[in-house]
Amino acid sequence: MSSVAAILVGLVLLLYGRRLYWAFVAGVGFLTGLALGPHLLPGRPEWMILVVALVLALVGAVFAVVAKKVIIAVIGFFAGGGIGLLLLRQHGIAGEVPAWIVYVLAGIVGLVLMRIVFEAALILLSSLAGAGLLVAGVKGFLALSPEVAFLLITAAAVIGIVVQAGLGRRHPAAPSRSA
Repeated sequence: MSSVAAILVGLVLLLYGRRLYWAFVAGVGFLTGLALGPHLLPGRPEWMILVVALVLALVGAVFAVVAKKVIIAVIGFFAGGGIGLLLLRQHGIAGEVPAWIVYVLAGIVGLVLMRIVFEAALILLSSLAGAGLLVAGVKGFLALSPEVAFLLITAAAVIGIVVQAGLGRRHPAAPSRSA
């Protein structure tokens, strides 16, 4: 069940993270719950970890609406940290570097990105988080090597960035070059 949920949440983040700011925050809460749940609740059933992830998503969405400026910095930290851990695991080096160090360093990068360039960072981080969740969900159904998973995350993130930034759209006011 968590693979299907990861795919659905990943698609929403990938394609609508910028427009649905609260969904991005909720998705990052979900991503954080899925990433940290097994460590915080070792030996617990998968459904319990999924419930924790959904509760974090709900709490994040409520805070996103109520305390936007503070949550921007906090969610930047959590998004960066979650993406850092995901990439660490995708490359199979999870045991070589303490996960909390990667989480904190990547979290600081995410926080700085969110504070300085919010709109672009929101597009980038929601696309990366969505792509990561999407591929993690697909891995629940298909065996993917770390290299293939990384390529799929990269390709999906690029698609998400293009869709969210509207780079594929022609603007009606733009002059036509066929004259």
